[in-house]
Amino acid sequence: MRRLLQAAAAAAVAMVVYAQALAQDYPNRSIALIVPYPPGGGVDAMGRVVAEKLSAALGQQVVVDNRAGGSALVGTRALVKSPPDGYTLFLGHTGSLAINPNLYANAGFDPRKDFAPIGLIASMPVVLLAHPSFTAKTIGEVVAIAKQTGANLNIGTPPAGTGGYLTAELFKSVTGVDATIIPFKGTAQLTNDLLGNHVPIAFGVLPPALGNLQAGTLRAIAVLGPARISLLPDVPTANESGLPGFESVLHYGLLAPAGTPPPIIERLNSALRALVGSEEVKQRIVAEGGDPLTSTPEEYAKDIDSEETKWGTLVRKLNLKVE
Repeated sequence: MRRLLQAAAAAAVAMVVYAQALAQDYPNRSIALIVPYPPGGGVDAMGRVVAEKLSAALGQQVVVDNRAGGSALVGTRALVKSPPDGYTLFLGHTGSLAINPNLYANAGFDPRKDFAPIGLIASMPVVLLAHPSFTAKTIGEVVAIAKQTGANLNIGTPPAGTGGYLTAELFKSVTGVDATIIPFKGTAQLTNDLLGNHVPIAFGVLPPALGNLQAGTLRAIAVLGPARISLLPDVPTANESGLPGFESVLHYGLLAPAGTPPPIIERLNSALRALVGSEEVKQRIVAEGGDPLTSTPEEYAKDIDSEETKWGTLVRKLNLKVE
């Protein structure tokens, strides 16, 4: 027994030494940042800001790897299967980490066990968007139209495992309307169909629609956060415009595969906190419609736990399931 204990202790020491040596040499080659959605969406926009600045901070290229498919399941599963060496990272999001594990019967991962959280990056509210020809000017008026038209009112959303999709389901639940939800494969396609008035309204985040909002080719009806945002100062919250307490705010963060050596996680967290805390990156996040956030890995782990509990409860309450 003594020899077994001595061998186990020696192995543990060897692992610590190996991890420290690995971290001292880290990074010595390029790093892949998996974004589990197509280019052009809110998660992709956040990922490119992080990749650019993290490249400069670490002295190695951080390359965005868009692994779209399966409502983010393809990219998420790819991260779980990657070597835990710090050379494959993941742009986490409320949809991929909190909604998918509850919405899909076989998501293929556990958000509390299969990831090594590095740190939070930002939060971003969902926005109710509309084609300019849509007559409702407030969310209360949208509810009135939805009650009149029933299933004939189409609501566009990003893919099923996203905050935009679940927000639409929540909207139907709390208002009692019978509108038809149309999930798109990506936010770029959703924006195009909204511009073409193939769907009159949609729930989504700002980045894919911001240029069109500024040009007047799309219109924002309500921001689903606790307060108005500086980019759209004239757009009220849902609480202000006829639907009290209706909020949907998404969180973004950086993760690695479970088992990544703690010294590497600490190195990445330090670099991430510095870049998110810089005035330039703060302004870029705000310019995308978000609020900058920083955290320790432990704080991000608690946030993942809290978000999964919150959104999972909602999925179960609405009795939603995708096979």
